[in-house]
Amino acid sequence: MSKKSKKDIVEEQVANAETETVEVEEQVIEEQTVEEKLQAEVQQEKDKFLRLFAEFENYKKRTTRERIELFSTASEDVMKTLLPILDDFERALTHIEEDKEAEELRKGVLLIYQKLVNSLEQKGLKVMTVEKGSTFDADNHEAITQIPAPSDDLKGKIIDVVEKGYTLGDKIIRFPKVVIGQ
Repeated sequence: MSKKSKKDIVEEQVANAETETVEVEEQVIEEQTVEEKLQAEVQQEKDKFLRLFAEFENYKKRTTRERIELFSTASEDVMKTLLPILDDFERALTHIEEDKEAEELRKGVLLIYQKLVNSLEQKGLKVMTVEKGSTFDADNHEAITQIPAPSDDLKGKIIDVVEKGYTLGDKIIRFPKVVIGQ
């Protein structure tokens, strides 16, 4: 065995220390890249979670809105079938008022009519108010016919209301049928 000089031993120790330093530095860099990758994955998962949460919140809001709309218009078909009955009641009341002998009959029919109207109003049915002489609006009125206007100021305006219109909530379920001036 050969004896190494002190100088060789020191140089060997320095070389070992340098390689250990390089290895430690490489290990630190490797740990930093792993940490950066983990941070990126965590950020990506947070983003996915936030998007999923927002999508779920939107879903809840949409279904709640649809459910409210469904409940408000669920009785639309029933209301549409009852509207001709309301019209018949109104025609009967105007006809009975002409007959003075049927006063008790008129009171009974009026009582039933008012009870029916009140019940339907409680369920959200409203009469659309249409004034004679108001401007015709194709979005809210249905023109049945046009007749020559009795005066110039009634041209393009409503002259007569043939059938009432009704709304259920905010939705028009029957447009008022009107006669307009030409």
